[in-house]
Amino acid sequence: MTQRERMLVAVVAAVAEKGFAEMTVADVVAHAGVSRRTFYEHFDDKLDCFLQAYVARAEFVLESIEARVHELGPGAGWRERLHAGLGAYLERLAAQPESARVLNVDVLGAGPRALALRERVLERFVAQYRGLGDEDMLRALVGGIAEMVQARLLAGAAESLPDLLPTLERFAFAVVGARDRGEAWVA
Repeated sequence: MTQRERMLVAVVAAVAEKGFAEMTVADVVAHAGVSRRTFYEHFDDKLDCFLQAYVARAEFVLESIEARVHELGPGAGWRERLHAGLGAYLERLAAQPESARVLNVDVLGAGPRALALRERVLERFVAQYRGLGDEDMLRALVGGIAEMVQARLLAGAAESLPDLLPTLERFAFAVVGARDRGEAWVA
């Protein structure tokens, strides 16, 4: 693992311990076992490090979803794809609770740049559902999923996230409609 990668892991651990506001560069370098100089060779400040970790974790989750859906092959219907994508999302978050918290809770308190970045990530989730409904309904679907995940994370129950799959599927099916819409959704 490179020094940069160690610092991206370290910032997630530091935020998990203290929250973004209380976390310091000193916490990151202590967790990563690097110098402050090394930190500043890679990042402008703690926010820059946090945002880069956020992007890396979000990409990892999105790639996991896309890979799971891709495994189904081109003949899979939208319900199968939705099930696979939601399952991959919940499993990935449950497997990495600190990352899940950074992606779904801590980002909310990291300021305007973090919120703008979160908005772009949520748009990528919405894009996965395009073709299944209008943009406002799809945004409501993604927001509702995020809210349910946040509630579990705030309750300290990340390991139970996969248990949400049946509820979130019913919710998604209600939002996009009960009729079969063919192959509209692709990850």
